[in-house]
Amino acid sequence: MTQLIALVCMNCLSVASQPAEVLVYVGTYTNRGGEGVYVYRLDPATGGLKPVTKSPRLNNPSFVAIDPKGRCVYAVREGGGPAGAIVALARNATTGELILLNEQPSGGQGPCYVTVDRAGRFVLAANYGSGSAVVFPIGADGRLQPASCVIQHEGSSVNPSRQKGPHAHSIVLDPANRYAFVPDLGMDKIMIYRFDREHGKLLPNDPPFAKCEPGSGPRHFTFHPDGKHAYVIEELSCTVTAFAYDADTGTLKPLQKISTLPTDFKGTSTCADVHVHPSGRFLYGSNRGHDSIACFAIDAKTGELRLIGHEPSQGKNPRNFAIDPSGTFLLAANQDGNNIVSFRINQETGELTPTGQVCQVSMPVCVKMMKP
Repeated sequence: MTQLIALVCMNCLSVASQPAEVLVYVGTYTNRGGEGVYVYRLDPATGGLKPVTKSPRLNNPSFVAIDPKGRCVYAVREGGGPAGAIVALARNATTGELILLNEQPSGGQGPCYVTVDRAGRFVLAANYGSGSAVVFPIGADGRLQPASCVIQHEGSSVNPSRQKGPHAHSIVLDPANRYAFVPDLGMDKIMIYRFDREHGKLLPNDPPFAKCEPGSGPRHFTFHPDGKHAYVIEELSCTVTAFAYDADTGTLKPLQKISTLPTDFKGTSTCADVHVHPSGRFLYGSNRGHDSIACFAIDAKTGELRLIGHEPSQGKNPRNFAIDPSGTFLLAANQDGNNIVSFRINQETGELTPTGQVCQVSMPVCVKMMKP
């Protein structure tokens, strides 16, 4: 499985305090006729998506990330071989046209997640297939340089079909840009690294990881805005674990584990994505199989979660979702439903209400937003 990471230059990036038009970048699988990374504009009144442009034809550019400097977007592309690669796309600020710049090997097999460090100097990626974490320097012109660091995980866990070896599933930097966290589904660990911001290196932390329950399969990871709590969604056990976070040592202390599914659910389901609302009051996670967004309230003092309820995603396999910078809308990407569904977020209760706005797009995998 080959994946590419697409780089798209843009004008600016800031957090809005009120609903405002934002650009929405959608990574897709192209197995059903899609063409690549799609760009939309979010209507701040309705929550609907208006087409803007799309990338040159790419094969399965699935996961995307936005440069905090506002210059670039990165998208992981799958398919075409056993190893991954990185492709850079420049965006014409006048026309919105996306232009191919360059590419680099991803340093592993099956890259599935990409992010940019908070200074905009490095791209970090997780390779699911080989179970490795990689860092790439960004050149002055936005082109990606060869990998400056490749860390290969070693280990396994109790699920014979999913955990025979390491499977790094995401890589997230803490708010201070000091530590990198890599949930590894195959090892049931969140690997913790000190991030060398000068040389683009990942260095083992002490302790080097946080343990998850055997068979849980940690997947995506996110921080609370207070910088004192963090959350991992566990794909195989359909749970979210809350942690207390020590920003000085990079240490995670488990506080609570809570199910993302209704107590009476008897079917098969796995988890995918997790995000905290900009207010810090709510957390959301996606269920694939139950096909819903699980909604939780966050205790402001303890960081622990209380289930609010479940909102049907109105499509099959909600792989990824995003909350707009103002916290007004949640957009759920239903990969096998071929749509992105818009929900309005109740600012007092955290509950989701469908807006009636549905964007048809072939196999959407990932949704990321930024203000134009």
